[in-house]
Amino acid sequence: MSKTGSVDISFPPAEGGWVDILVIAGEHSGDEHAARMMKSVMAQRPDFKVCAIGGRHLKAAGAQVIFDLIEYSVIGLVEVLKHYGEYKQIFDETINWIQRYRPKMVVFVDYPGMNLRIAKSLMSKGIANKAGGDVKLLYYISPQVWVWKAKRKYKMAQMLDSLAVIFPFEVDVFEGTKLDTRFVGHPFLSSDYDLPVSYDPSGPILLLPGSRKAAIGRIAPILFSAFSECLKSKSKLRAVCIYASEDLKKLLESILRKFPDVERRIELRPNTDELGARAVLTSSGTMSLNCALANIPGVVVYRTHPLTYLMGRMLVKVPYIGIANILLGKPLYPEFIQGAATKKRLAAEITDCIENAERIRQTRNWAAELRELLDKPRSGGPAEWLLDYW
Repeated sequence: MSKTGSVDISFPPAEGGWVDILVIAGEHSGDEHAARMMKSVMAQRPDFKVCAIGGRHLKAAGAQVIFDLIEYSVIGLVEVLKHYGEYKQIFDETINWIQRYRPKMVVFVDYPGMNLRIAKSLMSKGIANKAGGDVKLLYYISPQVWVWKAKRKYKMAQMLDSLAVIFPFEVDVFEGTKLDTRFVGHPFLSSDYDLPVSYDPSGPILLLPGSRKAAIGRIAPILFSAFSECLKSKSKLRAVCIYASEDLKKLLESILRKFPDVERRIELRPNTDELGARAVLTSSGTMSLNCALANIPGVVVYRTHPLTYLMGRMLVKVPYIGIANILLGKPLYPEFIQGAATKKRLAAEITDCIENAERIRQTRNWAAELRELLDKPRSGGPAEWLLDYW
């Protein structure tokens, strides 16, 4: 049995000794999107046996979760290096498990750092379909090759049987690679998805520091201090900070204790709650797109390890980091990155989001453009795509 500290890295056997589909999702958002897809697939094919390396959403959808990968979710080179030993054990165990149980299909969901390495290993061992093996490799929610590492798309075409993308322009990105690529609509616009947030002009300020421990440790303090600064001129404001798990709640509580002047003015709530907000300070993650689609005025705030940031500046060739801004080609959410994210600047932005009627109107209009851009195609959603390849 492999262990890292007190964490058991060994995977349990597939129940019944067999499996049709293995889903691999390494982040909170990927776990949610994969669960929605698999719930629809399993409703149409209740005979399918689905296992997952994912989290609680895939488990709730009916998959046997053989390892909870979500708790290992980190971002950035420095952060990954700190956990290299654990990731190596998880990687090796994943390959061994696939070799043993031979699922008919492996469905990767986002998380390219690990998922593409797994695909490469399955190719080298002759397990993947395109290497002459019996396991099809499908990928849902493409790595952002249009942001950096563009050459990955050719390697993906050599390994994968099909790719389902959630941004329409991504089909053109993979044109010429011979990889079957289908736009399946964005999951936030699917019929069974309700935005967890809404615009409420009398609601709280929404604080979204992210869903990874490393990101929260760097971003939450500046969000809390910005809200504290804002209270100097708007003393009646209240705020809500969202967390994705109990572990992250404890982390946020420990950070919030360092801000006693606002500790009782900031409510911590799970991301399963629905709530309205008048403005948002958000990291560049998935929830920022939810907020944009919900017409909530706001700004993107991002801080990472300085070395990670410097390397990112050299490698990433896009004008924005917020996904709504990238899609629209304009700053629906102004971005404050690294040292530019000061408490006074962010406090001024909160005030503008609340008081500037033109900004509120513009947010609503640009959000409408965003919804039209991401709407579901006629060819069907991710469940239909997966079943087409069964």
